[in-house]
Amino acid sequence: MTNFDEQLKNLPDSPGVYLMKDKAGEIIYVGKAISLKKRVRQYFQSSSNHSLKVSSMVRQISDFEYIMVENEVEALVLESNLIKKNRPKYNILLRDDKQYPYIKVTVGERYPRVLKTRQVEKDGSRYFGPYPSASAVNEAIEVFHRIFQIRNCRLDLDKKDARFRPCLNYYIGRCLGPCLGNVDEDLYRGMIQEIIDFLSRKDESIIRNMERDMMEAAENMDYEKAATLRDQLQALQTLHEKQMMDSASNVEQDVIAMARGVEEVVVQVFFIREGKIVGREHYIMEDSYVEERGEILSSFIKQFYPGSSFIPREILVEEEIPDMEAIQQWLGEIKGKGVSLQTPKRGDKLQLVRMVKKNALEMLDKYGDKFLRKHRENLKALEQLQHILDLEERPDRIEAYDISNISGVGSVGSMIVYEKGERKKSDYRRFRIRTRNTPDDYGSMEEILKRRFTRGLKENENVERKGGAPVGFSLFPDIIMVDGGKGHVNKASSVLKDLGVDIPVCGLVKDRFHKTRGIIYDNREIIPDKDSLAFKLIYGIQEEAHRFAISYHRSLRSKDLFHSELDGIPLVGEKRRVALLKHFGSISEIKKAGIQELVEVDGMNRKAAQNVYEHFRKKEEK
Repeated sequence: MTNFDEQLKNLPDSPGVYLMKDKAGEIIYVGKAISLKKRVRQYFQSSSNHSLKVSSMVRQISDFEYIMVENEVEALVLESNLIKKNRPKYNILLRDDKQYPYIKVTVGERYPRVLKTRQVEKDGSRYFGPYPSASAVNEAIEVFHRIFQIRNCRLDLDKKDARFRPCLNYYIGRCLGPCLGNVDEDLYRGMIQEIIDFLSRKDESIIRNMERDMMEAAENMDYEKAATLRDQLQALQTLHEKQMMDSASNVEQDVIAMARGVEEVVVQVFFIREGKIVGREHYIMEDSYVEERGEILSSFIKQFYPGSSFIPREILVEEEIPDMEAIQQWLGEIKGKGVSLQTPKRGDKLQLVRMVKKNALEMLDKYGDKFLRKHRENLKALEQLQHILDLEERPDRIEAYDISNISGVGSVGSMIVYEKGERKKSDYRRFRIRTRNTPDDYGSMEEILKRRFTRGLKENENVERKGGAPVGFSLFPDIIMVDGGKGHVNKASSVLKDLGVDIPVCGLVKDRFHKTRGIIYDNREIIPDKDSLAFKLIYGIQEEAHRFAISYHRSLRSKDLFHSELDGIPLVGEKRRVALLKHFGSISEIKKAGIQELVEVDGMNRKAAQNVYEHFRKKEEK
């Protein structure tokens, strides 16, 4: 197990969410903590108190990171978002994917209602939340109905001339009865506005009035009423706990802030999609203290977004940047629709920026030297690779490809991207092989490269026509790496030549232990020094491409998306289908096999073999 003594020593004593990762960089567990220092340390103390599940998880932890927040409510909501986004192996995953509740105010109706809901829709209503406590939401709505006597029925009161019979709530004094047409609309909307102001944290008069009533009840020794008011007050105060991890907005946002060290700058980006923080990334920029902070942020934005596969509708930055309007217009042209670049001065957006800034400062404080050292090592590795392959320029963007299949059935391809020596997961792509039904790695590689670069060329035409910068598939790599030897390199080079694309291609070859041995380039094998940074880089790239392809393959298998003529045979499940394909190599060879040959397959018994044999004989008879 990795030694984390130094990282554990530097953990902050503050609320947050922690992410445990395995050696492949995959998130295997997401948890929340009131104190990150105390909670995360517990995992790496004596294992005698750990459950089997935790012990198993801890053995696989190769790294961890954390995100600091303001309070436990924020941690709880962010934890939920990240679990749903990443579906980690060791988290308990809810199959019904229930959402935290919101409070919905139907302001579009003639006499608005206040409701609990778990779905945010574009229906003109106002939404507040989400709130981690469903009971607090229920209690709060109960308070609103008691104080303001607003309606909770589903009657369509927009039908002005319609006449309705009032329900029981009207007769017991729980509703003013707008269905009878005798409630002033302006008065009613004034009450609704009071509720909205309270939920928006603009007005605390509801709480102040309830506190007064509670004190009066206690002085009059009406302790039952005082206790009820106390519980309702607690529910309302729970709604007011500050949280920025989620909102009822459907806006797409990136939030950018930076922290400056002696020689380096850490730029932190939080990604918000459909109102939820779904991830973050950090980037290192070398800094000689020549540039102003705004210049650094401007430089980052101009480098980051042209190579990004997605540009959000709204980008929040901590400081004004030069040429803000021009950059905003430029980003809009790349995206194909309007992009808003903002520097918040107040409200929740400013709080979001401050939280991202806080995390950037924490990263710099704890890992600044490590990040800068790693960044420099990456650039040195790329320079070594440039020298080894005798390239004209340093290969800052690398694309690597791999194929995964089970005897040709359900073949998939992976494309991974490294930029300046770091994985750029947002640009990873997966391909299902469409044209091959038998084992053919060359044909599969040909297909995915054709698809990738044909699309890239088309997107490039659009970019040139509009005058924007390359983005997505239109952004071509400095070098391509394929898993395999001279045959794979020649096939890839041939595809690129046919398409008129001039990009150097090299192959990554393995030894008999399936570990990276060297590079095939220009029809010769190059064996880098095993201790060199260049070798460590290509080793990591080959392993990552293989991992990504295998993970896609497994996900498809788990969803039963691989269909073959073996499907539906009694006693022949996924394991036996895989074993049959591995043993015989193809469906056509399985069809020819006799019962005794089928029995010899690993995991097959005579009854299953008989079922396979009869399945194909019946098909022939038909």
